[in-house]
Amino acid sequence: MTHLIHQAQKLLSELDGFSVEIDAKAGRADIVLDRPPFNIVSMMQREQLRATFEALDDHADIRVIVVRAVGEHFSSGGDIKGFIEATPEHVSKLAWNIAAPARCSKPVIAANRGYCFGVGFELSLACDFRIATDTTLYALPEQKLGQIPGSGGSARLQKMVGIGRTKDIVMRSRRITGAQAYEWGIATECVEDSELERATDTLVRELLAFSPLAQRSAKKLLNDTEDAPLSTAIELEGHIYSRLRSSDDFREGVEAFHEKRKAVFKGR
Repeated sequence: MTHLIHQAQKLLSELDGFSVEIDAKAGRADIVLDRPPFNIVSMMQREQLRATFEALDDHADIRVIVVRAVGEHFSSGGDIKGFIEATPEHVSKLAWNIAAPARCSKPVIAANRGYCFGVGFELSLACDFRIATDTTLYALPEQKLGQIPGSGGSARLQKMVGIGRTKDIVMRSRRITGAQAYEWGIATECVEDSELERATDTLVRELLAFSPLAQRSAKKLLNDTEDAPLSTAIELEGHIYSRLRSSDDFREGVEAFHEKRKAVFKGR
């Protein structure tokens, strides 16, 4: 365990192309892509992002994580040269690294403006919530390079919008707007570009008001039952519901409801 901690510390000793802002008092952490003007994601950055999500997941004071970017664009995609130089073994891990937001037990919000292409789109798809703006363009343009999405993009997108729309986006390298993404259910919200920060802050505050235990339970249940038969999903839902009934947070929620006051959840 000590060796693993040392490895993580070494990996995160000098962040490549992004920064991390932690407000423990507010229960919020921001992962900020910062390689202007297009915030291209390097190979090293992918591994560091994975390690960062894991570290924030273990941070007791962090309740919600936001992924956002400096400048006009979220990310135009990955470092093309890095793909050529990387070993097949390294490339095979790309999807695992970019799936870190989905594996994280805490709610993760992607704040997307401007270009959100390739791995930028894939990273956002692995988050729980995507807020788009009227400047946002989503795309998986790998066909233009003689490739396909390699970090979960086509797979996650197909689950969200079906095979027809996914073929339209992937096989044509088609760009879709934030408004279109919202209509299709890819983005959970679409706002004016000047309102992105406000909308993100509002969603963070909303999520922080809920029981962290119930939030983690809901995320895990939904992730685990995405491909499950309906009967299995309902049975698992019942087991988790039953366990939450014995939690302090559930008791607090019921008491607050009857006393007509705001619940104070402790996450246990």
